[in-house]
Amino acid sequence: MLYQRKPHLGVAAALAGITLLASACGNAAGTATTTASSSSTSAASANAHGRIAVSSEGGISVLDGKTLEVVQKFDSEKFTRLNPAGDGRHVIVTTTAGFQLLDMAEPRLTDLVIGAAAAGHVVRHAGNTVLFDDGTGTTTILKSEDLAHVSGALPQKKTYTADSPHHGVSIVLADGKLLTTVGDKTSRSGAVAMEAHEDHWHVAAESKECPGIHGEGTAAHEAVVFGCEDGALLYQQGKFRKFTAPDKYGRMGNAFVSETSPVVVGDYKNNPDAEGYLLNSVALIDTEKDSYNVVQLPDAVHYTFRGVSRGPGDLAYILSTDGSIHVLDPEDGKIVNKFPVIAGWEGPKEWQDAHPAIVANRATAYVTEPATNTIHAVDLTTGKITASKKMDGVPNEIAITVGAH
Repeated sequence: MLYQRKPHLGVAAALAGITLLASACGNAAGTATTTASSSSTSAASANAHGRIAVSSEGGISVLDGKTLEVVQKFDSEKFTRLNPAGDGRHVIVTTTAGFQLLDMAEPRLTDLVIGAAAAGHVVRHAGNTVLFDDGTGTTTILKSEDLAHVSGALPQKKTYTADSPHHGVSIVLADGKLLTTVGDKTSRSGAVAMEAHEDHWHVAAESKECPGIHGEGTAAHEAVVFGCEDGALLYQQGKFRKFTAPDKYGRMGNAFVSETSPVVVGDYKNNPDAEGYLLNSVALIDTEKDSYNVVQLPDAVHYTFRGVSRGPGDLAYILSTDGSIHVLDPEDGKIVNKFPVIAGWEGPKEWQDAHPAIVANRATAYVTEPATNTIHAVDLTTGKITASKKMDGVPNEIAITVGAH
């Protein structure tokens, strides 16, 4: 086990503020929730609906996944981010102190915190829950199964600290390799694949071809894709491969994946000077056919990084400003269905501002409607709204656990 640096909590608030201004990040650390994560499957109970955590200004509510009734409410910081821990039991709340565990089974906002100067991405894959501290560049690796059975103390962990702090992300593969981003406080350039040895980490592969690297997603056969400002970076079978965008500036910041599909859906922006956070195109990366294509969506379809999720049939479900979920087939980029759900809305002025979001658990999507303080459950096979719940506060971030009780 290697401990290279310890987070400096004395500057936590200031560094967390820097991180919030750095860049918008998708759910589950740049990867939209598709179904129950692979690492949580073993912990899932017969309750397939699980529970939902919804943040609002200064609070977090835990809801029943079927009825949407509020099970418990907790006070929190003014702005928090929510990520499933991947253990079927916890949601990780990012705060100025670090990564705090919210036990969805009790439910209880625990005192267990993995300290971080600026808590960032959370990635769940291959039985590991991996945390990235932007303030120190430290990756913390926890066994998801250990988190599921945590009681009074945090489980054993492994860490790796990058050469320089940066807004980054890490993932641990099934063979134990650590993929992690490379950068500093002013820029990011690529990624490395690391092998753990008894007293050090060894670089097995690297790429410097991904300027502005951000977010990650794992497709079928453990094909890992990172977003770049000029395309995307693929790691597969021990090697990195660069996909170049058709535009000089073609930024993909978030990858929306299913671990049963080889096709990654990425958000796409080709104008670095464009104001706001609304997008009208997607990048489609087929990791089996080794192809990268950009598809412009219909004029009525505009979305943000919170507006895409994968669901039944490995399709992509895009929550648009027209208030509808537009169903996209990643194989050809065509819209194959449309489900009206909420009223039309405008894009946020700042990425942290509450605006409609979608996450999915199997065939059920949960859609927030901040304008009416409401959350809706939608059957993605029919488009029918199966439940709606008006909240006390404005819903912002949302995360799901399955098998929480």
